Amino acid sequence: MKRILLIEDDPEIAHLLQLELGEAGYTVDWASGGMSGLVRLREATPDLVILDLGLPDLDGGEVARRIRAGYEVPIIVLTAADAVERKVSLLSDGADDYIVKPFHPAELLARIQVQLRHREGGEQISVGGLEVHLAKRQVLFEGQELRLSPKEFELLSLLVSRAGKVFSRQEIEEHLWGRQLERDSNVVDVHIANLRAKLREAGAYGYLRTVRGVGYALRQREAE
Repeated sequence: MKRILLIEDDPEIAHLLQLELGEAGYTVDWASGGMSGLVRLREATPDLVILDLGLPDLDGGEVARRIRAGYEVPIIVLTAADAVERKVSLLSDGADDYIVKPFHPAELLARIQVQLRHREGGEQISVGGLEVHLAKRQVLFEGQELRLSPKEFELLSLLVSRAGKVFSRQEIEEHLWGRQLERDSNVVDVHIANLRAKLREAGAYGYLRTVRGVGYALRQREAE
């Protein structure tokens, strides 16, 4: 049974989500604040974290950053903020997805299933000196491990699954979030830029290719 850590200060919302998620077959641990949530996380690492942005003791973005600094667990943020800039900031802080309040529990359940499904698999794919171990969620380049965020790992896994294929922005959004994002969102660009920087830092130059006006692809190239 998958375990979910719910960090939410509103007891009514927390109770409702505990009921809905429990009926869906999940075990739910509840923390009412950011600090207590981080303590619960250390006590027992969950399969997924649901994080409210407006916590009384610690900003939700800061909680996401602290979780991401030490754990690879997927994070779904609950937020009342609908501005594109805030959503991009949340994803940059380490969140894997967000859902804007008010929302239907069925939508949250669908987002949870997408995140957990992305973490399954037992395959290893190699392109040149780049190795992607899907089950271990590990990436190596010429023996050196790259530390990627969960979304960066999922993005690279998608690109390496069909090296040479150009994936459109819409295809990437559907794979990573299970839906298309707002037309003016640059979330995909942020993740591509971060992934490209980490590949270059490891010496994997030229693997990630941008096809202007079309999308992105992974190709095998010798390190430059």
